[in-house]
Amino acid sequence: MDFNDNTKEAEFRTKVRKFLDENAQRRGEVIKTPTTAGAPESVSGEKAANDALMKAKEWQKKKAEAGLAAIIWPKEFGGYGGSPIEQVIYQQEEHNYFVHSGYFEIGIGMLGPTMMVWGKDEDKKKYLPKMLTGEEIWCQLFSEPAAGSDLAGIKMKAEKDGSDWILNGQKVWTSGAHLSDYGMIVARSDPNAVKHKGLTYFFLDMKTPGIEVKPIKQISGTAHFNEVFFNDVRIPDSQRLGEEGEGWKVALTTLMNERLAVGDPPGLDFDQIFDLTKEVEIEDGPAIKNSEVRQKIADWYVQSRGLQYTKYRSITALSKGQTPGPELSISKLVTASKMQDVSSYALDLLDMHGYVIDDKNPAMNNLFQNGLFFSTALRIAGGTDEVLRNIIAERVLGLPQDERMDKKVPFKDLPTGRG
Repeated sequence: MDFNDNTKEAEFRTKVRKFLDENAQRRGEVIKTPTTAGAPESVSGEKAANDALMKAKEWQKKKAEAGLAAIIWPKEFGGYGGSPIEQVIYQQEEHNYFVHSGYFEIGIGMLGPTMMVWGKDEDKKKYLPKMLTGEEIWCQLFSEPAAGSDLAGIKMKAEKDGSDWILNGQKVWTSGAHLSDYGMIVARSDPNAVKHKGLTYFFLDMKTPGIEVKPIKQISGTAHFNEVFFNDVRIPDSQRLGEEGEGWKVALTTLMNERLAVGDPPGLDFDQIFDLTKEVEIEDGPAIKNSEVRQKIADWYVQSRGLQYTKYRSITALSKGQTPGPELSISKLVTASKMQDVSSYALDLLDMHGYVIDDKNPAMNNLFQNGLFFSTALRIAGGTDEVLRNIIAERVLGLPQDERMDKKVPFKDLPTGRG
């Protein structure tokens, strides 16, 4: 591993810091500043959500004007034309500033690159510029009630009707669908093919007749992901990406780009809980002086440093133009559970105050309350703990794969439910 920037990377980091210093506010003391600045998963209330979206669009436009809205996009599409490691550097630096984000990462990081690979030239010219500037928001319509981690099990029907396709079915957990102008979707076009075949990939206008978006209200009061229902939704074949029945190949392009798009999951870590223990008084004085508390934060410090160096492996691979390995699964698995543990322990330290969510509280800003709510979802989103453990077992430890009964069976013949 090489922890140091080379000359080109150091120059780029300096350039990014200069842009951020001139256009954004650095985070203050962590304990007094929210971990997000109006990201969809942290905003509740219609007015607050609208204000956050407006500020996010303003910030995205400013990044686009500076050429920093899409680091790895080719310059011909308005991107910076940079390398994956430069994308990582930008994410590292922006994390130190109080900026509005969380609305455009799916489009720019995952769906834009998919359009570049599989889209027609006229579509690239029409959709990519407004995706880049934040004028149009895109969502990813993949997961279904019975197909989340097992994405190839989707049942959404796509039936050919002349030069059109008719879509029927349901998608779920679609982040930002209620805010999106466009989306990309995978549907089953041939139920007689095996599971990973017979899928076709499309893009569509979210205002197309027959699409119904229902936000899912969460216990935290936010509603940033949705159920999306398709009732005889008609789209032209010109909105297909890739060949009929080859949607899995196109979907893999989207999912591979997710590694860079998502970056580190947002939320709490060692620094925040350490600051809290210096502020909070418990029965025998400041929490930081309690031996049990010190043991807990020492454990989290060790985990945080381990994660840091594991992520350095991925960064080193990116810097060399290589594809990161299964260590990304280790990072996600540990990060999500650690975030949940840290949030829960912080609320215990806060005693009765931990039960209260009060937007007027200037000291805490609901950091740990929101962290506890979000961490539960994080252990499911992007691959459940169980799926990640399977990946680690097979690709890191070399253990045999799970037995699969669906490899050579037509999808329509796969057993479902108890029947």
